Amino acid sequence: MTTASAAVATSWKVDPTHSHAEFAVRHLMISTVKGRFAEVTGTLTGDESDPGGASIELTIPVAGIDTRESQRDAHLRSADFFDAENHPVIRFTSSKIVKAGSDFTVTGHLTIRGVTKPISLQVESGGRARDPWGNERLGFSAATRLNRKDFGLHWNQALETGGVLVGDEVKVSVELELVKN
Repeated sequence: MTTASAAVATSWKVDPTHSHAEFAVRHLMISTVKGRFAEVTGTLTGDESDPGGASIELTIPVAGIDTRESQRDAHLRSADFFDAENHPVIRFTSSKIVKAGSDFTVTGHLTIRGVTKPISLQVESGGRARDPWGNERLGFSAATRLNRKDFGLHWNQALETGGVLVGDEVKVSVELELVKN
């Protein structure tokens, strides 16, 4: 008789004081404007010996958008862009995790402004450490590119010189530090 070892699910919680999401988009077709969402919350749950069976859920409040320009931030929260009043959070839920060395490709569903689309994130492991208070921590850096129009963010303004005020492609990067529950 053989005994199969039971999988042990481990749960990690995003440390919002050491995590954030950033984005970069072309402005006037001549430069790049960067912004960030100051708060990211969520969990990573799974058997550490089987990363492919893990799941990740992240939530980002839209109200926390910061581009270092208050009028632009207010416009981004408006119905022209994120429509924060009706869609107060951005959500990501993983559907597949593939490990390649110490890195991962995480595929899942991103919901912005009530529109859900599949995306893939290239994730780099930052490692594992124990903090001075004895808590185990994991660090990850994730990146992807997306088309903002796919998520209903269509507002733009044509320029006299040709082109548009806001580019369609958005570079997204997420820095996560997680604490073992």
